[in-house]
Amino acid sequence: MKNVQPETLTLDRIATPVGEVLLVTDAEGAVRALDFSDYEARMMRLLGRHAPDAELVPGRSPEVVRKAVEAYFTGDARALDGLTVKTGGTAFQRSVWAALRDIPAGETRSYGQLAAAVGSPKAVRAAGLANGQNPIAVIVPCHRVIGANGALTGYAGGLERKKWLLAHEAAAL
Repeated sequence: MKNVQPETLTLDRIATPVGEVLLVTDAEGAVRALDFSDYEARMMRLLGRHAPDAELVPGRSPEVVRKAVEAYFTGDARALDGLTVKTGGTAFQRSVWAALRDIPAGETRSYGQLAAAVGSPKAVRAAGLANGQNPIAVIVPCHRVIGANGALTGYAGGLERKKWLLAHEAAAL
């Protein structure tokens, strides 16, 4: 029987204007998770679903990834666009997360528009649930999804952060 070593992921901590972020990357530099430190338990739960056998070690992310995250929070709303992300999830969840990355910085979409973007216009609730299970906050910009009436709806990092992120992107552009 083959002895498979668990994947090692690096956990980095980066100070931002809206709190410390936890950034998890793999050996290839792909982002596996990002969340705010006060939501660490949520991030660990999602990471456990997407990389159940991974070993998480404290360390520093690859410089290109770290600098992109820092640049985003200091005013470059598009700094995260080129980063590679890697998640588990169902095919539907991954399609929703890919559609989130297609929403330009400074713009928003409704849950209905998100569902339509993945070819399932009647799956509004399912798109919303997938949005809420996104393990890579900010880089996979779930904060850019709002209610059909334009209201800011739930955000795993808190509505005040969602408001800040949207205003930050609008001001940066």
